[in-house]
Amino acid sequence: MRHETSRLVMTTDLNQYGFLFGGKLLSWVDEASFIAASLDYPDCRFVTIGMGEVAFKHGVGNGSILVIRCERVKVGRTSVTYHVGVFCSRVQDGDTIFSTNVTFVNVNEDGGKVVIGD
Repeated sequence: MRHETSRLVMTTDLNQYGFLFGGKLLSWVDEASFIAASLDYPDCRFVTIGMGEVAFKHGVGNGSILVIRCERVKVGRTSVTYHVGVFCSRVQDGDTIFSTNVTFVNVNEDGGKVVIGD
């Protein structure tokens, strides 16, 4: 299943050079993929256990509208992985500014791994 959300880049999201902080974008990617996993598996308690390569293709300026697309690519016994692509609405369609895989594990209240679906 594929999920999509949008974010508006505001002045408070920028670094000293006027571009989006990388950490802010990573936070949005983590949040969007967590929401996707939670919608796909509403009875699970997911925590982020890993993120793939982190490489920004170009800067993002103030007022940009970002589209964050999350698509499930792998399901294991206790984990699920989503491919996340981030696109800028002001950049040519299909031009990815950032992409990675985010993996979540399903845990119980004590933090132990739990089979997805149980």
